[in-house]
Amino acid sequence: MENIISIQILNKIPEIKRVCDAVADFNRQHSLSEKIIFTFHLAIDEILTNIISYGYTDQNDHNIDIHYSLKKNQLKLKITDDGNPFDPTQAPKPDLKSDLEHRKIGGLGIYLIKNMMDDIKYSSENGKNTLVLTKKCDYK
Repeated sequence: MENIISIQILNKIPEIKRVCDAVADFNRQHSLSEKIIFTFHLAIDEILTNIISYGYTDQNDHNIDIHYSLKKNQLKLKITDDGNPFDPTQAPKPDLKSDLEHRKIGGLGIYLIKNMMDDIKYSSENGKNTLVLTKKCDYK
């Protein structure tokens, strides 16, 4: 059984489902918990939606590379794109105390991901952004 999957998608919202499905299948093949499946589904959906929706200033097709791996008891999701640099590790914490109707829109998804993962690293080099999410995994 392979311990890594690599997927390349275009910067199109419908492509996100393909990535989520492939990662969920991978997790099930490795007997990982439904909690892990949910956690990575949420992370992938949030990150790719942000990259596709806000990362590009043109309407051209761009490739986004996704690598997902299991080594020992650790899962690693690596996403590389050529969009505008954005470091989610530096995103401010959203206002969680105000009423929903008075809260500023945005930031909650990144906040949730930061709290669900064990480690998040971001780098931007040679026009490429790389985000790596790491989580210890639990089995069924």
